[in-house]
Amino acid sequence: MKSANPMRCILGLGVCMAILVGCSANPSQGKIPPANMDKDTLSLFVEDNTLYLSGVLTSQLPSQLKSVLTEHPNVTDVVLVDVPGSTDQLAVMEAARMLRYLEMKTHIAQTGYVLSGGVDLFLGGVERTIGAGAGVGVHSWRDTQDWGDEVNLNDPVHASYLNFYLEMGVPERFYWFTLDAAPAERVYFLSPEEIYDYQLVTD
Repeated sequence: MKSANPMRCILGLGVCMAILVGCSANPSQGKIPPANMDKDTLSLFVEDNTLYLSGVLTSQLPSQLKSVLTEHPNVTDVVLVDVPGSTDQLAVMEAARMLRYLEMKTHIAQTGYVLSGGVDLFLGGVERTIGAGAGVGVHSWRDTQDWGDEVNLNDPVHASYLNFYLEMGVPERFYWFTLDAAPAERVYFLSPEEIYDYQLVTD
C-alpha cells in the first residue's frame, strides 16, 4: 500500500545549480540512502529578529526550529538561504505548519535557492517574499514503489500534498504542476511569472 507521505531527498548537486534531485522511501520502509548529502549540514543562525536557515532539511527540523524559536522568541522572519531539499516530507510539513501557526514571515535570500521540500517550508510563511536572483526549484516526488507523476490521479497518495498546499493558501494546481515540471531526478526552476501565478509569494 502506498504511503500518503512520500519523502524527498537530493541525489546530486552540481555547480551553477545543475541539480539532480530524487526522493526517498516512505516512512514505513525507511529511507533510500542519498548520495553526496551530509545530513548534518543544516545551519540555523539568529540575528536580531531574523532566523537564517541553510542546508538539507531532515526529520529533526521541527525540533530544531522549536528549540531555536523558544530560545529567541523575538524572531518574526525566517530567511531561507540555500536549501537543496529534504529527507523527510512529513517533518517539512510539520515545520511549515509551525511557522504558519507562529505567524512567521518567510523570505528566500537574494541569489539563494530553495528546492523540493525547501519550497514547502517556504510556503509556511504568512507573508512570503523572494530576493532578486533567487531560485525556486520543484520536481515530482518518488518513493520506493512509485513515481508521483505516474500514480493514478485519483490515488489517495496525493491527498497529503493537496491538503497541505490548500492550507498554505496555494492553489492545488501547483501540486500537479510540480509532478509534470520535472522528474524526480531533475529540478525545474520556476520563472517569476510562474511564482506569481501559483501564489508562492504574497506580494
